[in-house]
Amino acid sequence: MSDTSKAPVGQIADAVKDNWVDRFAPNPVKPFFRLSRLDRPIGTWLLLLPCWWGLLLAMISTGTVSWHDAWIFIGCAFGAVLMRGAGCTWNDITDRDFDGSVERTALRPIPSGQVPVIKAVVWTALQAFIALGILLTFNKTAILLGVVSLVPVAIYPFAKRFTWWPQVFLGIAFNWGALLAWAAHTGSLGWPPILLYLAGIAWTLFYDTIYAHQDTEDDALIGIKSTARLFGDDSPRYLSWFLVATVSLMAMAVIAAVPDAEMITMLIAIFGPWLMGWHLWWQLGRLDTENNDVLIGLFRSNRDAGLIPVLIFAVALML
Repeated sequence: MSDTSKAPVGQIADAVKDNWVDRFAPNPVKPFFRLSRLDRPIGTWLLLLPCWWGLLLAMISTGTVSWHDAWIFIGCAFGAVLMRGAGCTWNDITDRDFDGSVERTALRPIPSGQVPVIKAVVWTALQAFIALGILLTFNKTAILLGVVSLVPVAIYPFAKRFTWWPQVFLGIAFNWGALLAWAAHTGSLGWPPILLYLAGIAWTLFYDTIYAHQDTEDDALIGIKSTARLFGDDSPRYLSWFLVATVSLMAMAVIAAVPDAEMITMLIAIFGPWLMGWHLWWQLGRLDTENNDVLIGLFRSNRDAGLIPVLIFAVALML
């Protein structure tokens, strides 16, 4: 009698149970979809949500909404899937010698031999090329920002080899959409998107430190650095600082973005970072750095945390 509880062949350790890739994707493409983390959508959300923050706050700031904004909203979603996939594939190419030594990542497609490196390189380029097609539908400032974003994306996989703060580099890459989406609507930058961007980086430090605690023992053995290893038992204290920074910087972005005459809009929009802060506080209260099930659950809950400002900003925009 077969064991129906056995994980599908090639399933990654932290993949979502019964995800659509394992259940429905044709076998020949499953390893490529897993390279792109399509079986683990939380990363796509974490890349996408700062884009939506930036777009909605830009529309509140200018007081204008157009059909092109709807396309920016949708285009950012497709772009997040593609660029997260390209970035993760690039990350797995560069980390292929490390991933095989870490229990959680040993079954990734490259170290497990499911995808040759040359095919992974082609897959990276294909995803990036399609994403470029979406980017070219935006204005020149957004296009320039999109091209520049490739620099932190390329650097991030190497950061954990030379700094204890690789989460900062992840934050720089993952929150770039706050700048890009603002520019796609307004055609320029300013203090509001910069403050929003910094808030996103602080948020990334919060959630990715939680995530990194899953691998501290393996990382120590192979010499990989992370804020989780750096902070150790002091992680809750540092996470509380990142929480405060996230809420404060996002609130400052709201204040800087909303016109002075729109006091009601500002008061409603400011609830976005405030309620997000309560969600992060809830996560902090349930943190158990020795329990990987708790860690991955808290990490994934940041989709909901990041959606809170999206919903509140949307309400503020409709007034």
